[in-house]
Amino acid sequence: MMRRRAGLALALCVAALAAVPAHGQDKTIRLQVPFATGGGTDILARILAPRLAERLGQPVIVENRAGAAGAIGARYTAQAAPDGQTLMIGSISEIGINPSVTQKLGYDVWRDFVAVAPLASTPMILVAHPSVPAATPREVIALAGARPGQLNYGSAGAGSGAHMGAELFRYVTRVDITHVPYKGTGAAVADLAGGQVQLVFTTVPSVIGLVKGGRLKPIAVATTQRVPTLPEVPTFAESGVPEYLMDYWYGLFAPAATPREIQTRLQAALRDVMRLPDVASSLDKAGLIPTPGTPEEFTAFVRKDMERWAAVVKAAGIKVD
Repeated sequence: MMRRRAGLALALCVAALAAVPAHGQDKTIRLQVPFATGGGTDILARILAPRLAERLGQPVIVENRAGAAGAIGARYTAQAAPDGQTLMIGSISEIGINPSVTQKLGYDVWRDFVAVAPLASTPMILVAHPSVPAATPREVIALAGARPGQLNYGSAGAGSGAHMGAELFRYVTRVDITHVPYKGTGAAVADLAGGQVQLVFTTVPSVIGLVKGGRLKPIAVATTQRVPTLPEVPTFAESGVPEYLMDYWYGLFAPAATPREIQTRLQAALRDVMRLPDVASSLDKAGLIPTPGTPEEFTAFVRKDMERWAAVVKAAGIKVD
């Protein structure tokens, strides 16, 4: 009897141990979003993650690591094992702009990352609290001129794409508006809706629901054509500020030493996912435009965009400590 009980106990222990994945055998992909929830990067990640999991046959978990205009999440990804299980939806903020405005990032884009695939883009949009007595870019410029330094704008943090979008606007229009940095777009937009700040330059996905719901006033979009999901919102060019153009782009990045076969597998899965009708519909509703292309084309694009922003930052004298 004792032997049978001992044998049963041993069998149960073995079964329990077998049910626990051994170290290094967890195949969960942790998709890093270097901003808080509610921003365009987060929205894109949550559209793609479940479908990507289906295609890869692996769990895909979205992890938000906000702070330092995306640098904290980017740094985490750069330091992760290059095994395809830590990926990042990178963007114009922490990849394209941060290297030009921040001295101590803790990562180097071309040393620490590989650009796996382009994903989507969206134009920047200027939105205001409904109480702001301005409805066009020219009226915002006039109001800022009448109240220098008194109009506050929120951003996802110093050096973020939202911050640089506002700084680019300041540079081309010479307006005096005051920066209020947050830890993410969601927090900045929430305070805008609550009236704590007057303006936010951000991505269309971040505010489309509040704009359609009448809680935020759209001023203009920074693209050459109107956005199909917000056809009533004019472009800056239509409104007399043709110099102000800015698309916010997103792509998939991995640690630099990630094997080529893993990258190829991810690229194939993403191509399939981006073609799915429900994914296309979700992207369209969010104001996100798919950006197909090869990894080589995406890498060349990122290099060129980094050079463009380096020139803008230098010309405008922008620096973030």
